[in-house]
Amino acid sequence: MTPLEELTKLVVEKGRKILVAANPVDLQTLQEENSVYILQLPEGGSAAGGRAGGFGERRLEKLYAFHYENGACYKLFEVESPEKLERYDLPYHAAGTPVILPDGSEHIMSGVIDAEFVESYKRVV
Repeated sequence: MTPLEELTKLVVEKGRKILVAANPVDLQTLQEENSVYILQLPEGGSAAGGRAGGFGERRLEKLYAFHYENGACYKLFEVESPEKLERYDLPYHAAGTPVILPDGSEHIMSGVIDAEFVESYKRVV
């Protein structure tokens, strides 16, 4: 599976996930430089509490990092270690965020477009 295929699958498959990106996500053209993080949350947790766009739990199960520019998509890393995942903050203001898929269709997922938040993630690594 290519990095673009993996990122697309993560965006469209069901599950409790939050997208964090520096710029609006357009997987059709991949022209504007962008860093995209997919934060996977545990299934079956409470959705109460108003945290992370309605996600009640404040813990990550897995984090995926991608970067694209000039028509190419790269997978930077993925993190499963609880000790490493604790270093990443969850956004409190995640909302319905559109993602343009490679076929040109649009998918809405919980997320935030925030270049400063992405910079904080880059400093964790």
